Amino acid sequence: MSRLSIGYDVGRFTGTCAATGVALLPDTPCIATLSEPSDSEARPAEKTAGSAADNATAGGSAKPVGFVRRDYSIAAWDAGHRPENLFSYWRSVVPHPDAPRKLLVDDQTLLDIFLRLDGDDRDGRREFRFVLALILLRRRMLRSVGRGRDIHRDGECDVWLLQPRGAVEGAPPIRVTDPNLSEADLGTIAEQLGEVVRGDGS
Repeated sequence: MSRLSIGYDVGRFTGTCAATGVALLPDTPCIATLSEPSDSEARPAEKTAGSAADNATAGGSAKPVGFVRRDYSIAAWDAGHRPENLFSYWRSVVPHPDAPRKLLVDDQTLLDIFLRLDGDDRDGRREFRFVLALILLRRRMLRSVGRGRDIHRDGECDVWLLQPRGAVEGAPPIRVTDPNLSEADLGTIAEQLGEVVRGDGS
């Protein structure tokens, strides 16, 4: 697994079918999925010097992962195999191990995932949605139309106001909470999120 320093886990391409365990061979189609984690897939919060986790109970407190990545062969998918708590899925083609790294999900799928996260205020989801917003801004699927302020459960926070490409003039903007990620997080954010949508296992 790859991990942001904010403690948000994202999965990378597994290389095997989650239903059958059979290897997914290069140049073959597959289905990639993101699903909500089960209770058993919550991980202990990491302890770092001076962090709030140092004050947690013995053994660490459970912190949910963001999404669990699973991949399926087309045959298994067509036979009805699905992960529990399925959130999103997309069709792709398994790359060669030595092929250049590239995204295996198109811009529209990323936008759909971003839009589905609207209003999801669980731990880690604001950060995940913010990361998607940055990627979609870079890929010009979203555009910035201003900034604002909102009241969140943790207090007042900055909000980015965004519009999808091709939005009708005058449509209300999409509000995206700025989780105030550190410089370290911002410096590695695209690479870290990329693990959930890339096809290599490096």
